[in-house]
Amino acid sequence: MSGYSAFARYYDELTANIDYVKRGEYFHSLIKKFGKTDGKILLDLACGTGSISEVMAELGYDVIGVDNSDEMLGIAIEKKFDKGLNIQYLCQDMRKIDMFGTVDVTVCALDSINHLSSLNDVRKVFEGVAFFSEIGGLFIFDVNTLYKHRRILADNTFTYETNNVYCIWENTLDAVTDEVRMHLEFFEREENGMYSRSSDDFSEKAYSEEKLEKLLEECGFELLAKYGDDTYEDPADTTQRIVYTARCVRNGQSGF
Repeated sequence: MSGYSAFARYYDELTANIDYVKRGEYFHSLIKKFGKTDGKILLDLACGTGSISEVMAELGYDVIGVDNSDEMLGIAIEKKFDKGLNIQYLCQDMRKIDMFGTVDVTVCALDSINHLSSLNDVRKVFEGVAFFSEIGGLFIFDVNTLYKHRRILADNTFTYETNNVYCIWENTLDAVTDEVRMHLEFFEREENGMYSRSSDDFSEKAYSEEKLEKLLEECGFELLAKYGDDTYEDPADTTQRIVYTARCVRNGQSGF
């Protein structure tokens, strides 16, 4: 997992193409479809700079945002004060979450599960979410698919340019493990017209649907639905992102 030390400074600018409001409303629709109507405590796991947290708070949820990056959370806290939102942010490794009580809904978005380097780490996250979920609570998360890792991310290089920063994103695919190692170089424009350079490295690993579904069941969840690419349709062979919705049916606080 990455601390995103350099990426945090440019994250919002480089992901400006993501429609966070639309994504938040999509998650909200899944909660209304499958969830309880009275539960409003929502955990945004691996919340980053808080963009999804903000949307969910504006939709009426009591949001707790958790992330392992001090840099990301610093930006999230500044944003919440600017908008006057009552969001609680905690700096925690999502494999070792420790809540003050149970939550009604957990959302883990933007391929954060892919940043876990082993199935054992995924298990730790699923077990932690189950432990701190209300019985009947929802767990909604998305993952990049094997297809995306093998065919889209792969060994490709991408470039991004905004008014303030130029980014070169280089991928290296391990065809055996389906892990993509990512190296990012940032060139930030200074006031004098010169550029400062920084870099970050992290990786993402793709997991099969079968392995994720087996882990969900073993960790106390009932799979309710899985959809492709923020739709309400079944995933296809060329689906790049799958959204899972599961219900907690047992947890460690009730003898699990």
